[in-house]
Amino acid sequence: MDSRGPGLGFVRQSLFVGFRHTNLLPGPNAISKIDMSQSGGRHEFASDNTAGICPEAWAALEKANTSEVSSYGEDQWTARVCDRIREIFETDCDVYFVFNGTAANALALAQLCHSFESVICHEHSHIHTDECGAPEFFTKGSKLLLIDGANGKIDIGQAELMLARQNELHSHKPRAISITQSTELGAIYIPEEIAAISGFALAREMLLHMDGARFANAVAALNCAPKAVTWEVGVDVLCFGGTKNGLGAGELVIFFKKELSREFDYRLKQGGQLGSKMRFLAAPWLGLLTNDVWLRNAQHANRAASQLANRLKTEAKIDIVFPVEANGVFFRMNEELARDLHARGWHFYKFIEPDVYRLMCSWSVTDQTISDFMADVAALNH
Repeated sequence: MDSRGPGLGFVRQSLFVGFRHTNLLPGPNAISKIDMSQSGGRHEFASDNTAGICPEAWAALEKANTSEVSSYGEDQWTARVCDRIREIFETDCDVYFVFNGTAANALALAQLCHSFESVICHEHSHIHTDECGAPEFFTKGSKLLLIDGANGKIDIGQAELMLARQNELHSHKPRAISITQSTELGAIYIPEEIAAISGFALAREMLLHMDGARFANAVAALNCAPKAVTWEVGVDVLCFGGTKNGLGAGELVIFFKKELSREFDYRLKQGGQLGSKMRFLAAPWLGLLTNDVWLRNAQHANRAASQLANRLKTEAKIDIVFPVEANGVFFRMNEELARDLHARGWHFYKFIEPDVYRLMCSWSVTDQTISDFMADVAALNH
């Protein structure tokens, strides 16, 4: 369990049936063999990372798995994805592939910041709570300046107060603002909010980074062009998430100001993020980005979260804590009910002490799964 302090501190506790112990095969050449099976567990709401690869991405991956092609991104799939991104965002931009979101965020911020510079972010942001210090590590010392704000959004007033305290040589020099779309608490920045933050940053010669692990969910909910919540309103670099949207692995780092990406390919290589068989990272993206599969997946996940929240509220009289704007549901639950649902095999996280839990809906969650969960809630909620 991972706890970040008592009271109302941020918490991420997994309610799950533990993995079985490692077994060592007998004999002089014994190897470790881990039994990854779990008894009776249901992981549909634990995270949108627990879902499989969507059919379109899987088909594209299979199609790429033929013959031999050039390595390290010199292949048709990588080129086609980069071109498709430029079409979707309606601008010429530099596109890079990485294996996961932590690498995307950490290396993007390292590209923007010197070691003596700092990044303003929300206290619940993923770069602060869940990336093991990777942004600080890869920037070689940049400091994360934490501020608050409703529903996980940056409060500009608090950002201004923070900057007032970083105004001379003895402090880290503020260089970037990082926002999460959608936020770690399920909220979505509308274009006007992003424009206000980017304007604030621009006036202070700062850059704007967007952690878009669930960017697809935000675009689907807003029903807007991707450019309307990125470069048109001042976002300099976007980390575009694919894993939570139907891929097995892979995120994109997109620089809308191409001058900022100078020699980023070297940074990727040094960070262990240059895939030799790049087509296997790129091809699933092509499946996701063709015929708006990425938006359909996100729309489905968003609708499922809305349905789940409505049923929790109306049928079980459970308090929904934050507005359900994307694919996450944050709700208040007593420990007894959480423990009983755990005993029935449901896996999900506690996010905020003492009693706020999270349910995430993925591209593959079904109405039947929601009904199964609600049936257990009804049976156990006394």
